[in-house]
Amino acid sequence: MSMPVIVALRRFSHGQHFRAIALRGADGLLDPFIGVDHAWMGAPTFGLHPHAGLSAVSYLFLDSATGVDNRDSIGTHNLIRPGGLHWTAAGRGIEHEEVPVENGQTVHSLQIFVDLGPDHRERAPSALSLEPEDVPQVLLPGARVRVPAGQFGDARSPLNPPTAVTLLDIALEPGAELVLPVTAGDCAFVMPIAGTIRVDGQHFAPDDLRLPVFPARDTPHHITLQAPHGSAQAMLFAGRPLHANAT
Repeated sequence: MSMPVIVALRRFSHGQHFRAIALRGADGLLDPFIGVDHAWMGAPTFGLHPHAGLSAVSYLFLDSATGVDNRDSIGTHNLIRPGGLHWTAAGRGIEHEEVPVENGQTVHSLQIFVDLGPDHRERAPSALSLEPEDVPQVLLPGARVRVPAGQFGDARSPLNPPTAVTLLDIALEPGAELVLPVTAGDCAFVMPIAGTIRVDGQHFAPDDLRLPVFPARDTPHHITLQAPHGSAQAMLFAGRPLHANAT
């Protein structure tokens, strides 16, 4: 078992209606991910704004009190419902806006920023959506795993994004344990969402502002999650680095 690199999270707010626990930088350890915001938004906060050279991904948790009205400069206009995902591949440039469907109700989501390979950065922008009912789900003793991107066991997401990544939304019952395989050459990290999660023997919780990152290795390995103090929820992120070789 290899020890993870512990990365600091930071609190972020914008106005009165948006707050987040943000993951940024980490000296390239997150590649192909650029950053993640675990966010709560209660009213329109960010107006129409641009992205280029990356993908901006919105994943709404099942407990989100409302959905998101999404629109962009290529004509997309859709509702992101709780449990659904929307992937905006900005390519050479796009503008988009996401606002809560119901003012006063809180959107609970992840805003995930994923790098694009050189062959995709100058392509025309595009968008992909995954409805909540189309997200595969695996039920195991004491655990529920939703698979909005990538694969877990025999469950594979129908999403085909320009950067291949795995996103797993994991809910554990008290005392449960789950072993997650990590493919050789993939970076992986675990973000605590609710409750205390034990990751390879170390405890993490959202308010700790700490996150374990497992840099890419040239052999397969696994990460063991446990819920030692009541129920817990966490996200696993994994993907092949675009700018570095596995070590």
